[in-house]
Amino acid sequence: MSTTNLAEFQAKKKVIREEAHRLRNELPEKDGLSLGICQTLVASEEYQKANTILWYLDARSEVRTRHFIPSALLSTKKIVVPYCVDGFLQLFHLRSMDDLTVGMYKILEPKAVLRDLPEYRVDVQEIDLIVVPGVAFDRRGARMGHGFGYYDKLLEHARKDTPFIALAFECQLFPEIPTASHDMFMDKIMTEKTSHLGLGRKGP
Repeated sequence: MSTTNLAEFQAKKKVIREEAHRLRNELPEKDGLSLGICQTLVASEEYQKANTILWYLDARSEVRTRHFIPSALLSTKKIVVPYCVDGFLQLFHLRSMDDLTVGMYKILEPKAVLRDLPEYRVDVQEIDLIVVPGVAFDRRGARMGHGFGYYDKLLEHARKDTPFIALAFECQLFPEIPTASHDMFMDKIMTEKTSHLGLGRKGP
């Protein structure tokens, strides 16, 4: 990609990211909508088939998972959550909400004293379903994050049979998200209105 094309690419993403943030921030009743989206996820075939599930811990105005995860912990499924170390996501076997503390940017994260204990560490190859956050999406399953690439780096090491399901509000869907060769596409995007079937993995 030439310098000019790269600048145009980044400018398009910046415009979409800012608009998605604005729309999501202005959306009323995010708690209620989030609950419905999480219930749709749990009722899905992908979730029912999975034994080990990677949930995200919501930040800012993302679809809120923190209110739903306690009920997910009551099931027989193994619940895993991510945390960031030096630009990479590490995975943690969550057994109780008491395992979490408020970290940077007011995001919940596993307590430091538990992270290195062998019984809490999880390899991405163990995950049967990955629940993915994002800033903006399109109906092909293209995803835009915050620009750090944390999830792209994690998802490329997932098993080939592990579905990627994004949770989003309908206002986060755009006609087309600019993508690069390393971007990972979602298998499905679940919103408060419907589930959008994505292209999966590398997309087109």
